[in-house]
Amino acid sequence: MSPERNLAVMRTAYRTLQSGDLDACAELVTEDFIANLPGLPDPLHGREVWRLGTQAMLEAFPDLRIRVEDMFGADDKVTVRVHFRGTHRGTFQGIEPTGRTVDYRSIEIYRLEGGRIAEEWVAPDMTTLMRQISSGTDG
Repeated sequence: MSPERNLAVMRTAYRTLQSGDLDACAELVTEDFIANLPGLPDPLHGREVWRLGTQAMLEAFPDLRIRVEDMFGADDKVTVRVHFRGTHRGTFQGIEPTGRTVDYRSIEIYRLEGGRIAEEWVAPDMTTLMRQISSGTDG
């Protein structure tokens, strides 16, 4: 796949995610998807891992808005700088809903295979996110 095609797949993935259609978005992820997450010693595996993580975010922040600030690709990888904003309306990592607005960013790298997302390395600014829902400040 060309870098241009991979960028198009990722644009579609973010647009589909923003619409809340998890089924359509999951179809863009390989069944043997690999998630490399901060703080975990080993990667997580499987499309269901992606679905559960994404569903948890959308349940905690049902009005989550996603704005891609930068996206570029080379070979089979795409890097994205993304901005998230939403309202804490569901339990997130053990914190009950606060009704507070969150506003944070993430740097994400994806490896694509056959027109689907096969692997991710994500680095969300969890410090800012957790500070906002635990103290009520906006950053």
